[in-house]
Amino acid sequence: MKPTNKKKSLITSLAIILASLSLTYIPLPEISKNIVVVSGTELQEILPELETKFEQKYPQINLELKYQGSQDIINKYVDDQNDFTPTVLIPANREILEELETRWKAQNNSEPFYDKPQPIAKTILVAIAWPERGQILFPNNQFSWRKISQAMETGNWEKIGGKPQWGSFDFLTTNPTRSNSGQLTLSLWAKSEIGRATLTSQSLNNSSVKSLFSLVKRSVYLPPRSTDILLQEFIAKGENDADIATVYESIALHRWEQSRTTQGQPYQIYYLNPTIETVSTAAIARRDISSGMVDAARKFIDFLRQPEQQKLFVQYGFRPVDQSFDLQSVPNSPWSQNIPGVKMNPGVQTISTPNAEVLTEIKRLWERAN
Repeated sequence: MKPTNKKKSLITSLAIILASLSLTYIPLPEISKNIVVVSGTELQEILPELETKFEQKYPQINLELKYQGSQDIINKYVDDQNDFTPTVLIPANREILEELETRWKAQNNSEPFYDKPQPIAKTILVAIAWPERGQILFPNNQFSWRKISQAMETGNWEKIGGKPQWGSFDFLTTNPTRSNSGQLTLSLWAKSEIGRATLTSQSLNNSSVKSLFSLVKRSVYLPPRSTDILLQEFIAKGENDADIATVYESIALHRWEQSRTTQGQPYQIYYLNPTIETVSTAAIARRDISSGMVDAARKFIDFLRQPEQQKLFVQYGFRPVDQSFDLQSVPNSPWSQNIPGVKMNPGVQTISTPNAEVLTEIKRLWERAN
């Protein structure tokens, strides 16, 4: 080989080596990632604010927020009925995810999630009522399922001590085939009816529970598909069209000011005893999710569990997942606004959400009730 050619060959080799080294050691811009977060409607108010904060911290990650009733989240994911690909699922509680896991494994013989699902925020089921109605039903401010049943059976306020102009008794709860709060409402009501410490699918199958479900189904006209929709309807309708409802404490606290503005008076909150604690829980879905999207999803879930974000959850009426967290230390929280009936420590028995088998039986009994 001529000396000139050798020199050219050496220069070319050095150029290739330098190019390789630059690719290895010079950082390249991160590729933008898009993740779809499907949440229960109980988080619909807070997630957009969290989205803004998260995308400021991680500008290479774009969040796309979707909202569905918690049961719809599971049904649509398992049956592949969404027109988008969910990355993170956040239904109202862990038990809903357990139902998804059971159904997924039965159909696919594989794991549905990356990682162990993580708790994000807590709340409990409460009742709300317009003040005059609440005073008639609960004169000692103690919620009673039996009083609700009696009001439904009579169907008229005048017959239970109310004013004639109040008309019919109107109770609201969500559709238990689509929403978790409706399922929890029926489980607590059934528990009160049969006096059982723990519900099972067998204990639900008796004549008193079946009669109760029929009574409620006849009385609740077109139950909404989600808790947030229910509360918006409750506030918009006001007295005479919506008297009492069961909702999550978090959303009841957050929308309380809206009820005062819209109706000229706020509703009052009543604590159920026992009540059920729900823990919004996040899981990373496996179907059609790349490793890069998994990494972005992990960052998002970790972000939600950090103290600064937990403070924001408290300001929106949620209770933090960290037991040592002091509610009183959070400025501008609903617990400092003198909301009628609200208690930082309500002093009621808090029980876990019924297992997936019981929730499935509740849905089945509701569908068969007439």
